[in-house]
Amino acid sequence: MSLISALANIHTTGQFGDHEGKNENDLLKISENQNLLIVQIVQYKNSILSFESIEIDGLKLKNEPLNVVFNNDTRVLWNGPKNWLLVSKKKDLLTSISKKFIETDFAVTDLSHSKAIIEIEGQEAKEVLKKGCPFNFNILEKNNSINSIYNGIALTIDMLDDNPDKVRLFALRSFGESLYHSITDASLEFGFKSI
Repeated sequence: MSLISALANIHTTGQFGDHEGKNENDLLKISENQNLLIVQIVQYKNSILSFESIEIDGLKLKNEPLNVVFNNDTRVLWNGPKNWLLVSKKKDLLTSISKKFIETDFAVTDLSHSKAIIEIEGQEAKEVLKKGCPFNFNILEKNNSINSIYNGIALTIDMLDDNPDKVRLFALRSFGESLYHSITDASLEFGFKSI
C-alpha cells in the first residue's frame, strides 16, 4: 500500500509571510516528512521481562523522560513510562520488532499511516512552537522529545538539531491539516519557505 500524504491538499511550496528582503537561508523551512516507519512500543504493567537487553537497529530502549536514542536511520523517543515511539527510514524493521517484542509482554502498534509529520527548521523554530504550546522550550535540547499540545492539538515534538533548531512534529493524521495551518500562521511574522 502506498502512502498518501496527510497534507497533500494544503502543503504548497514557496515563500510566505515576511520573507521579502531576507536572505533565503535565514527563513524558516517547513516541510512534510513522509515514508517513515512509526511504531509505538509499550511494555505491559504486569510484564517482568527486562527491556534493557532488547536492541532495535543497534539501539537499546531507555526509560528516561525526554530521552531519544538514535543512529543515522532510526530514532527511539521516550513517550512515557515503558512507552516508546520508534521512527525509522528502515521500513523492514517492523518484522524484527514484532519478533523481538513478545505480545504477552509488549503491545507493538504500527502508526506509520496514522500520523502527519511536519518539520520546522530555522533559528525561530522554538518561537513558533512557543506561540501554541505551554512547554518551556528554553530547556528543550537536541535529542529530546516531549508530548504536549499545540493550539489544542495533541502532538509529539522531537528536537532533531539545535544549530539551527530543527524539530519534527507528530500529530494524528486527522489533525494534520489543522496543525499545519496553526504552524504556518505562527511562522508568517518570521517569513518561511515551504519545501
